[in-house]
Amino acid sequence: MALRAHTVTSAPTFHSRQFQRPTFPPTTTLRFRNSSSTRTNSLTAEQVSFTEEENSLVEALIGIQGRGRSASPQQLNEVESAVKVLEALQGVPEPTSSSLIEGRWQLMFTTRPGTASPIQRTFVGVDFFSVFQEVYLQTKDQRVSNIVKFSDAIGELKVEAEASIKDGKRILFRFDKAAFSFKFLPFKVPYPVPFRLLGDEAKGWLDTTYLSQSGNLRISRGNKGTTFVLQKKAEPRQRLLSIISTGTGVKEAIEEFISLNQNIGESELQEGEWQMVWSSQEETDSWLENAANGLMGTQIVKGNEQIKFVVDAFLGLKFSISGTLVKSGSRTYDVAMDDAAIIGGGFGYPLEELGSKFELELLYSDDKIRISRGYNKILFVHIRTDGLKQK
Repeated sequence: MALRAHTVTSAPTFHSRQFQRPTFPPTTTLRFRNSSSTRTNSLTAEQVSFTEEENSLVEALIGIQGRGRSASPQQLNEVESAVKVLEALQGVPEPTSSSLIEGRWQLMFTTRPGTASPIQRTFVGVDFFSVFQEVYLQTKDQRVSNIVKFSDAIGELKVEAEASIKDGKRILFRFDKAAFSFKFLPFKVPYPVPFRLLGDEAKGWLDTTYLSQSGNLRISRGNKGTTFVLQKKAEPRQRLLSIISTGTGVKEAIEEFISLNQNIGESELQEGEWQMVWSSQEETDSWLENAANGLMGTQIVKGNEQIKFVVDAFLGLKFSISGTLVKSGSRTYDVAMDDAAIIGGGFGYPLEELGSKFELELLYSDDKIRISRGYNKILFVHIRTDGLKQK
């Protein structure tokens, strides 16, 4: 394999067509088909309703990994803007007195300041775990609990707090007990934190700054400066990405998602930067082969029928392979990748013998997520990382 150095005079540039954010009616209702399946990772659920402003926040959350820990500045700005819009609308008045705040909420996003609690620093940013908050205020024993669910097979950690209502928005709480519940043990294992000895460190407050009229979406702010976005019912793309993060039943969930969303979404391969989050094939022993075939890294689609795979290598080096794509059917493209190089320090080192040709079939695509079948009929899921193209 011959190598020759050539200077990269500037970063590659390209012109993008402008894509318009989908227009939704004042209330968007997502319905799912009923299913008799008992599979834990089923995407079927009851209807989920969001207003146009709420849907803007949900859209901003889709594709953010680590519940905000790995969000780009642009993604954080989109979430922050959507949160401020909803907080200005206020939602349900005096949410702490409403029955809609009761129940189990799934944590979808949180800011992570340095003052975050140990449980937040340890578990919240790990997508493999599901994180919930239970709120029960309309009982004699008022409680707020934070729950980290490791998996259906392993169990969960539950940290409980006695709670009281200060006013229409604020809940006061004091952590008083916690325990691990493992599926393989008949008893609970105490969480080794002496809450009674922590004094004021075990106390806090939580403001609900927005509660949706449907009871599906909540925004809260804590005493340590943390913002939380929680949902009772997840949107189908959120459910799919959550299943992908667990690594269990992914292919079945993708097939179900596609069947529930036939003829929905874009039929064109959208421009932008797309991060590969899952593929149906395990990576091979050849790092270069994995990178060249899109089994890792970022895929960049350009407006002039060009496509590029980019993978961070090591010591500041990047692997890059460019090619062309030509539409061959209503949802298929012929792709030819033939311009590979290792890029670093302003120079490119061509890998002349590396390349491939394959058909790319678009199975589902919108502004946030794309499901396709590519090289060697491998199934891919990508999430968009560069935000929406604005008009």
